[in-house]
Amino acid sequence: MMLDRPLPHRLERSVIIKAAPETVFRFLTESDRWAKWWGAGSTIDASPGGLVHIRHPGGVESTGAVVEVTPPARLAFTYGFVSGKPIPAGSSLVTITLEAVDEDRTATRLRLVHEFPEAGVRDEHIQGWRYQLSVFANVAADEVHADATRIVDEWFAAWSEPDAVARDRRVGGVAAVGMTFRDRFSVIEGIDELRQHLSATHRFMPGLRMERDGRVRHCQGVVLADWVARTADGQERGRGTNVFAFHGPDRIASITGFWNPPPAAP
Repeated sequence: MMLDRPLPHRLERSVIIKAAPETVFRFLTESDRWAKWWGAGSTIDASPGGLVHIRHPGGVESTGAVVEVTPPARLAFTYGFVSGKPIPAGSSLVTITLEAVDEDRTATRLRLVHEFPEAGVRDEHIQGWRYQLSVFANVAADEVHADATRIVDEWFAAWSEPDAVARDRRVGGVAAVGMTFRDRFSVIEGIDELRQHLSATHRFMPGLRMERDGRVRHCQGVVLADWVARTADGQERGRGTNVFAFHGPDRIASITGFWNPPPAAP
């Protein structure tokens, strides 16, 4: 499919999305996922010549046609507005390429090039693409980390588990081998040292339990979780917040723990 005039003006943007290229590509080619980052009612037929339809907030609509699709690395489509303003349908070209950031394919570099016939129209789209790709990054990461709450709960369960074998199994199920853990009382490097640290915790504070307090908050592979620590008889020993950074969908790469300050004296 050829455009009817030259496109001398380019808008370029690059972002990293905390998901594998195969997962990211699905948000470019499957209508239900396409709509998650564009808006309800948006659709795409990801085949050469297939219709691209985008329904923006407020009812504004864009349309175009797929020019190229190469799974899981590249999608190109024409783009314009149904109303013809600020740019007619089919009069610009969007090309998106994907590349794995690391060998484990846990993150993707997305590169976008949007070509326009006029500089002024290009400039009108700069903030739009900055926003839209941010939404894209979040919805893709949200899907990848849909199990974040369970993983966080398993982490706290490991701290509360008195049996060494069961505790090691819980840790091994959620922590990356090279994970790190830091708080006011810990500077831990690696899963083996973490296991030793937890064993010492149960030796010196038998019966200690840690529990998540409230809902987790996730953003692009980073999770905040409030917690409360209690003794065996239920007395509260402290509260705080952990910052979890994930490596892939189900492994904790690092944790930074913050303890709440003690209540002020009356």
